[in-house]
Amino acid sequence: MNALIRRNPLTAQESMALEDQYGAHNYHPLPVVLTRGEGAWLWDVDGKRYLDFLAAYSAVNQGHCHPRLVAVMQEQAARLTLTSRAFHNDLLGAYEAFICNYFGYDRVLPMNTGVEAGETAIKLARKWAYEVKGVAPNKARVVFAEGNFWGRTLAAVSSSTDPDSYTNFGPYVPGFDVVPYNDLEMLEAALSDGDVAAFMVEPIQGEAGVIIPDEGYLAGVRALCSKYGALFIADEIQTGLGRTGTLLACDHEGVKPDILLLGKALSGGMMPVSAVLSSHEVMNTLKPGQHGSTFGGNPLACALAVEALQIIKDEQLSENARAMGEWLRSGLQSLNIPGLSGIRGRGLMSAVDVDSGLLGMNARSWCERLMQEGLLCKQTHEHTVRMSPPLVLNREQVDLALEAIKASLN
Repeated sequence: MNALIRRNPLTAQESMALEDQYGAHNYHPLPVVLTRGEGAWLWDVDGKRYLDFLAAYSAVNQGHCHPRLVAVMQEQAARLTLTSRAFHNDLLGAYEAFICNYFGYDRVLPMNTGVEAGETAIKLARKWAYEVKGVAPNKARVVFAEGNFWGRTLAAVSSSTDPDSYTNFGPYVPGFDVVPYNDLEMLEAALSDGDVAAFMVEPIQGEAGVIIPDEGYLAGVRALCSKYGALFIADEIQTGLGRTGTLLACDHEGVKPDILLLGKALSGGMMPVSAVLSSHEVMNTLKPGQHGSTFGGNPLACALAVEALQIIKDEQLSENARAMGEWLRSGLQSLNIPGLSGIRGRGLMSAVDVDSGLLGMNARSWCERLMQEGLLCKQTHEHTVRMSPPLVLNREQVDLALEAIKASLN
C-alpha cells in the first residue's frame, strides 16, 4: 500500500477526503496537506512552501528533519529500536545520566508522550504523599491552575476547566482541585490543606492563549510549595527546551521545581519521547511493577533525546529564540493594525488576540488567510492565534512572516 501511494501520490483533496471518511473527527485542521519539511519550512503536496509558525506544538524546536537527528535515527533504527524494560539496553543508562546532569536532577523516569509524563507526575506525587509526607490512604489531593492543558486522558480532562475537554467524559478522577492561574493567595489557601500532595502548573499557559503570569509568580509558587510541604510540578512540555528564550521557562525566575516534565522537542519531533525528572526522595517511592511503559526508555528514543538536547546547546537555540521572539513581537507591534491586540510572548512563544468586530474575521478565519499567504499558524479558542515557529528561525524568515501577515489583512 505504501509503495502504491508513493508511485501514485494522492492529491490534496483526495487525502483530505480519505481522512474525513475513515478517520475520527477529533481535529479540525487547516485545509493544507503537507509532505516535506526542512528547518522552519514546510511544503504541501502541490509544491507550495510555507513558514511553519506552529512547530508541531513546539515538538520541532530544532527544526524539521534536522540532519543530525535524521542521521542518529537512521543509524540507531538500523541497529536496535526496542527491547522493553524487561531487559537492559546499552543506551538507557547513559541517557539517564546525561539528562539528569543536563537539568540538575537526581533521577529520571522516561516515558513517551507529554500526557504520560503528566500522569506519571501525579502518580509519583500521590505515592510520595502517602509514603513520605504521611497523608492518610486515598486522601491525597493535587492542585491545578484554571486554564491548564496537559492532554486529553481522563485524568487530564478531570483537571480541565475547558468544556470542550471535559464535557460528556465523566465521571472524573477524584482528588483534584483547581485554583485561578497567577493567584498566589488562592494557591496558598489550597496548599494549606495538609492532604495536598502537589501543585502542577505550566510556567506559561500555551493552549489557554500564551498566558504569561506576573513576575514573581513562579518564585511565589516555589516558596508556597516549600512552606506547606507540597511538590511543585512544572509542566514544561511546551515551554521547555529553549522555547521561551531560556532552557526552561522556570529559569526566568531562577526556580527549580520538585518534578520537571519534558516532552515534545525532547526528540526534535522524530518520535514521542517524554521525561519526568525528580529527586531521590520522590522517585525512589516507586518499586518494580508499579509504573512503566512498553516503549519508555527504548534505545531509539534515548539516542534521539541525547542528540536533540545537545543540538539545543550547540546551536544556541535558546538565545536565538529570545532574539527572534523580540524581533517578531516588535514587528507585530509596528504594524499597528486595528483588530490585532494583546501581542505578547516570551522567546518564540507568542500570541495575538483577534477582535473579530474590527478585523472582520475570527482567529480561525485569519489562520486560513495566513495559510494562503504561506504562513501556517494555529488558533486557540475563537480569539487568539499562536505563533511558535521552530527555534532555528532567522531574521529574514521573521521579516517574511511579517510581510505575510500584512498581506493577509489587505
